[in-house]
Amino acid sequence: MPRKVSARLAAVLAATALVLSALVMATPASAASLTQVTNFGDNPGNMQMHVYVPVTHTAKPAIVLAMHGCGGSGPDFYSGSEFASLADRYGFVVIYPTATQSAGFGNCFDTWSDAAKRRGGGSDPVSLISMINYVEQHYNGDPKQVFATGSSSGGMMTDEMLALYPDVFKAGAAFMGVPFGCFANAADYPPTTSKCTGGSMTRTPQEWGDLVRQAYPGYAGPRPPLQLWHGTSDTLVPYQLLQEDIKQWTDVFGLSRTPTSTDTPQAGWTRQRFADPSGTVNVEAYSVQGAGHSLPSSGMAGYAIQFFGLTGSPGTTPPTGGAGCKVTAAVSSWNTGLTENITITDTGDSAVNGWSLTFTLPGGQTITNGWNASYTPSSGQVTATNESFNGALAPGQSTTIGFQATHTGNTAAPRGFVLNGATCAAG
Repeated sequence: MPRKVSARLAAVLAATALVLSALVMATPASAASLTQVTNFGDNPGNMQMHVYVPVTHTAKPAIVLAMHGCGGSGPDFYSGSEFASLADRYGFVVIYPTATQSAGFGNCFDTWSDAAKRRGGGSDPVSLISMINYVEQHYNGDPKQVFATGSSSGGMMTDEMLALYPDVFKAGAAFMGVPFGCFANAADYPPTTSKCTGGSMTRTPQEWGDLVRQAYPGYAGPRPPLQLWHGTSDTLVPYQLLQEDIKQWTDVFGLSRTPTSTDTPQAGWTRQRFADPSGTVNVEAYSVQGAGHSLPSSGMAGYAIQFFGLTGSPGTTPPTGGAGCKVTAAVSSWNTGLTENITITDTGDSAVNGWSLTFTLPGGQTITNGWNASYTPSSGQVTATNESFNGALAPGQSTTIGFQATHTGNTAAPRGFVLNGATCAAG
């Protein structure tokens, strides 16, 4: 038979339990959680809003609008994608909207109605803009660092938002989407017979481009770059639509449909980049060999965030403007090879803790090996990321990185150096 606990011992145990309970309750949460927001503003799409704010973030964090596919929800996309974990790493805020409309499937983002195809016309796009405004007002979100991404229906809405609100978004990444204006109306939306997703939708580049230009008549400002992803075995949203998407956005940017670079950043991924004469990549398209209607898969969200320029460290102030960083490049060449050393200097007033330096290699140059940084891809627009020993730069401090490369005659130095999203002055 168990022994009785004395009244005195029981009192001590009870008091200890109270103290431990108080300590637990007083301890702040160590991880962020998904939070639902109601009454976020004008909501003609009758949408729901969830937001994820990482524990560590910048004073004015970037905003990523991350949108689910048909039949899903914001919380589903939060738990089933990598954007929240990337937010923890890089310090941006993620909005996870839930669509409630239906055009055959349930919970689809409205990319078919006339209202949704006009700036300020109503429906889901207006609700999404309200969510962005809410985060800017209540979480001090940076209105100059707003991005859109999504899968399937959410990928389609990514194209839509960039067409309707080019002045709001800085860039987008659409997974398994379609060109803006592809759906004629609700009757043209899957799973019913759809001309858009039926496998035979073709328009000229100018016809596709005109649909974007007509969405915001008279707009003459900069357009947000767009990253596109599609599986080659996608049967629900046929792979052929990736080419139509490329037609649309290269026409919007006035670019050739011949890629300025093509590479394989990972096995089974073919990446085509379409850059302007200055080397700025405005359209980037990934073909994922053998993938069906199942994107994004592991690692893809990271490439989207890198495309957005959000891979600096959270909680630090990166250099801003040309005066914040300086880059000096020195090239030594021979026959078909060259060696290049690049010196990066923080000329701003704040420290850089973790950096990514992007630049564009001249045509015909391919990196074969490098030092003091990791380089991806090996040609075209390259991103060099710091090693563990050289990620911190105090104001006035420099670090030197370098690589060997092959060339086909052009031995010029790279151009367009950008450090953590800030354009650097040439040394």
